[in-house]
Parts: sequence; C-alpha cells; structure tokens
Amino acid sequence: LGFMNRSEMAAVLDAVSPKTWSGRRDQLFFSLLYNTGARVSEMLQLRAADHQGRAILLHGKGRKERTVPLWNSTARQLRQWIQSNHVAPDQPVFTNYRREPLSREGIAFRLKTAVQTASAQCPSLGTKHVTPHTFRHTSAMHLLQSGVPLEVIALWLGHERPTTTHGYVQADLLLK
Repeated sequence: LGFMNRSEMAAVLDAVSPKTWSGRRDQLFFSLLYNTGARVSEMLQLRAADHQGRAILLHGKGRKERTVPLWNSTARQLRQWIQSNHVAPDQPVFTNYRREPLSREGIAFRLKTAVQTASAQCPSLGTKHVTPHTFRHTSAMHLLQSGVPLEVIALWLGHERPTTTHGYVQADLLLK
C-alpha cells in the first residue's frame, strides 16, 4: 500500500498556496481527502448540501452512502469555501475556474504540482508515486497507527467487510 507519513502529508498540504482561488480549493480538496479517506470520485461528487456541520455525506460505490466526521479546521475551511463561493446546495463544491465540475485529470495534475513543490521540503516525496488514492491509504494508516480499531476504519472508508481493511494491518506490521 502506498501511503505518506505524517511529515510528507503535511508537506503536500503546505505546498499549496492559499493565496489564490485554485490554491484554496486544492488545499481544501486535499485536506478533505486526508480527513475523510474518501475516494476521489466521492469527493468530486460532493455537493454543498452534503456538508452537515462537522460531517459530510459521501456517496460511494454501489450507491452506498456514509457520513464521515470532519476535524474542526476542515469543517471551518469547507463552510468558508461554500459561503465565499456562493455554492448552492445542489452544486458541486469543487469546480474549475470556469465553474464546471473538477475532473479526475484536473485534480491529478494539481496534486502532481503540489507533490513536486513539496519534494523540495520533504525529499522522500520525490521517490513516491502519490495519487489522490494515496490520501485514502494515508488516512487509513494514520488512523490505524493512532490506535483506531480496524472495524471503525472499515466503516470510515466504507468497506463492506473488515477483511478488506486488513491489508493496512499487514502493511503497518511490516513497517514496525
């Protein structure tokens, strides 16, 4: 499983400039991916109405839905984004500069740029293949390393069976 350690994760988030509209969008997108362990498709489908205060409703594979809690900082950042960009309840939260829904390719390009920038501060990122899905693995590993039970991580990620989540335990044991 490819995942980032905490310093690599922080470097990627810090590499995105909050001084521009697209930088604030990217920073929020990456923060939400890390906070929730969502699939990129789930995040791209996120509508303003899916923001439920300190949680978001994710629409996953097979029409499954799950509610995932947000850290205070992420919830505040999402609320401010929705308000400042006047995102209507039925509109996608993440759009490009033309206000069209952001694409997988668009977010992959933005992430590649952020990782290249972050590599200057965190050289270990230069040897890693970081994709939006890497955030999902990173979130799961950090939850596991913090002592969160495997069953909770399975629910968090929307896994149908906890056995799917067992790969994180094996990867963590290899590191130890």
